Amino acid sequence: MQTTISITSKWQIHIPKAAREALGLKKPGMVELKSKKGEIIITPRKKGILHYAGKYHYLINKKTKKINIDKIRDYIDYSDL
Repeated sequence: MQTTISITSKWQIHIPKAAREALGLKKPGMVELKSKKGEIIITPRKKGILHYAGKYHYLINKKTKKINIDKIRDYIDYSDL
């Protein structure tokens, strides 16, 4: 599939419905973007195990400190490695 789209002044793009269907995108979410030899490649990002963690939220102890998964490296102690 090939189509022409515009880029807004804020560098945003709209993925046309036909392209979303071809990629299997059904809901807004994360995609991976790669640039290669003057091309941009967009692929759907696979859901990790943590995506399903909300289903079992009642199992988590209320005293547990919430950790931002995007900054997980800040919580790991590397001194013993």
